Amino acid sequence: MRIINGQVFDLEQGFLSRDVLTDGGQIASASGDDQILDAAGCYVIPGLVDVHFHGCVGEDFSDATPDGLQKIADYELSQGVTYICPAGMTLPEDQLTAICKNTAAHRAKNSGGAEVVGAHLEGPFLCMAKKGAQNGDYLHNPDVAMLKRLQEAAEGCVRLVTLAPEQPNSMEFIRAAVEMGVTVSVGHTTADYDTAWAAFEAGASHTTHLFNAMPPLAHRDPGVIGAAFDVPHVQPELICDGVHVHGSAVRAAFRLFGKERMILISDSLRATGMPDGEYPFGGQMIEVHGNRATILGHPETLAGSITSLMGCLRQAVAFGIPTADAVRACTYNPAQSIGIDGRAGTLDVGKEASIVLLDEKDLSIKAIVFKGQRV
Repeated sequence: MRIINGQVFDLEQGFLSRDVLTDGGQIASASGDDQILDAAGCYVIPGLVDVHFHGCVGEDFSDATPDGLQKIADYELSQGVTYICPAGMTLPEDQLTAICKNTAAHRAKNSGGAEVVGAHLEGPFLCMAKKGAQNGDYLHNPDVAMLKRLQEAAEGCVRLVTLAPEQPNSMEFIRAAVEMGVTVSVGHTTADYDTAWAAFEAGASHTTHLFNAMPPLAHRDPGVIGAAFDVPHVQPELICDGVHVHGSAVRAAFRLFGKERMILISDSLRATGMPDGEYPFGGQMIEVHGNRATILGHPETLAGSITSLMGCLRQAVAFGIPTADAVRACTYNPAQSIGIDGRAGTLDVGKEASIVLLDEKDLSIKAIVFKGQRV
């Protein structure tokens, strides 16, 4: 395939006028066939990578059903999200085990839709004070043996785990998780600067939804945000749905951390792509009105978003983030954070040919190519 006449995303230079060639399922230096895709008036970008979301179209990753995960993967691909690392909730170990087994079984089937590149354990290793919409009944101190059991059930598919580093055994847990090849993210935490800094020095390299479920940045108590800034390898997630974080804070985060570190996530729920109403979520109920989801009966407690990652990319641009920087935060940076940047996240020769064409005017999707095949 030869994709012509488009403005092609480049990691270093933004957008360039050049062709993109594919041969089979890879970006190539020569086209493997005579198929032409005209991208005039379009940005040509890598398929998006969402490392933190819970579900969509009425399905939740934590339900651990094969059909549900397939529907999630199909919907995400239709939104230009080609690689997904869905997140589980704070649940009993038997349900977390079922989630992990379902992830491994889905990957083994290779049944289409966005590729499930792994699982994100957002719970249960969190703190009560900042649990947010997580179910406090199932919170658990960081437990290396438990993580090993879950990783075994997942057949190595656990890619990311969130923890509150002020909890007992956190530093031992972080070091063990990193040795297992799991990215550790600091979140749902009351940690002060020194505790967060120690977690990052121990090997944590990620923060879960920056600003949300953590102390604010204060001039004498900079907390997790200040520590993350001071440790260059840390990459912060940001929910950019227009609800969780004000546009000014989004712009400030990109200025603070730079385009090289920022990761946009959707944190989307099963209500994404569904009408307003009430929906189950992690053993609780949420209610959705417009683009806002809250715990039923607690309208002050946000419960995740109902915006896809592509919607978050558009919102970031609407907030004033340069398009190329927003694209990077939805593609290469998240791919790098979970170790799949060797095959995804850019349009370099040798990478998988997962490509999205976006209208230059409104960023609407004009075409999707997944591993060399037009969707």
